Amino acid sequence: MPVFLTYLLRGLTRARTWMLPAMVMVAVFVTSWPLMALAEPADARFTDPATYWWWFIVTASTVGYGDFHPTTTMGHVVGVYVIIGGIATLTTIFTQLAGAIENAKGRRMHGSITVDHRKHTVVLGYTPGRTERIVDEVLADTNQAVVLAAWDEVESHPMPDRVTDFVRGDLTDSDVLRRAGVHRAHTVLVDARDDHETLAVVVTVNHVAPDVHLVATLRDLEHTTRLQYVNGEVRCLQWHSPRMVTEELQSPGISQVYSELMTYGGQNTYALRLPDSAPSAAFGDYQTVMGREHDATLLAARVDGTLRVSPPWRTPVPGGSLLYYVSEERISPERLARALPSTDSAARS
Repeated sequence: MPVFLTYLLRGLTRARTWMLPAMVMVAVFVTSWPLMALAEPADARFTDPATYWWWFIVTASTVGYGDFHPTTTMGHVVGVYVIIGGIATLTTIFTQLAGAIENAKGRRMHGSITVDHRKHTVVLGYTPGRTERIVDEVLADTNQAVVLAAWDEVESHPMPDRVTDFVRGDLTDSDVLRRAGVHRAHTVLVDARDDHETLAVVVTVNHVAPDVHLVATLRDLEHTTRLQYVNGEVRCLQWHSPRMVTEELQSPGISQVYSELMTYGGQNTYALRLPDSAPSAAFGDYQTVMGREHDATLLAARVDGTLRVSPPWRTPVPGGSLLYYVSEERISPERLARALPSTDSAARS
C-alpha cells in the first residue's frame, strides 16, 4: 500500500492538476474499504456502506471523532493507510493552492494576466514619475479601475500599490490590448514614448475598440491631423500638460471646450472692468443680465484683487471689479451696468 501511494503521488507531482488529489482519495477509499471489511469482524458497524464513508472522511482528515474505530491489528494497519493517504492528499492540495497563489501573484507582477474589467481606464505606456502622477489624479476623482499596459522593457509592475492590474507586451499588438481589456474600456490614454509610436498605438486601439473614448498625448500637436485620419474623435493633447490629460480622462470632451475658448472666432473669452461708479451688485445679477441681454456666460470676477471663479451667486461685486465672460462679442461696461436692476441686489441678499 505505501508503494502504491508513492507511485500515485509521483504522478500527482508531475501532473500538477487539481483532479488528481481527488483521484488519490477515491483510490484510497476504494482500496481501503474491502481491506477493512476483511480485517474487521462481520458485526463491525463502521464497515457498513452507509457508515464507512463517514469514518473514512473523519479519519483521512485526521479529525478522529472516535465514534467508530478498528479493533483488529490489520484494521489498525488499514486505518494508518487511510490516514497517510489523507495527509498526503491534503498536503498536495495545500501545496497546489500555495503554488497557484504564488503563480497568480507572479503573473500579475510580470504583466502576463488578462484583465476582466469593464468600463475601466487603460493607460498605454509608462514614464516613471509622470504616469504615477496621472494615475493618482485619475483615481482621486473616480471609482473606475485603472489598468496599466507597458512595453516589454518594463519588466515588472511599476506601481502595484496604485493600479489594480498590469499588462506587459507590444502595445501595437491587438492581443496585448485585448489582455488589457481595451475593447471593454471606457477610456484609453495613449501616452507613448514618441509621436510616431503614438500613431502606431492609436491605429491598433482604433482597430480593437473603435468606439472607445481615446486620448493621445503628442510632443508636436501638428501631428494631430495624422491621428485624426485614423480616428476623427481622438482627443490629442500636449504631452507636456499632464494635468490637461487627467482632466480629459475624467471629463471627456473638456479639452475641446478649452480649445474652443482659446480659438479666435465664434464664442470668445473677454474681460471687462466695471466703472468705479457702478453700484455694488451680486454676481448672480451680472450672470443673469449677461445671459438674458447678451447671450453671454459669466465665468469669474476679480474682486479687490482676488480672483473668484464661479463664486456663489450672492457674492457682492462692487464697482471697479473685473468680470470674465464668454460671448460672441465684447460687452460695453456701461451697457451692462445700465441693464442691472435698479435696486442694490447685494444689499437685498
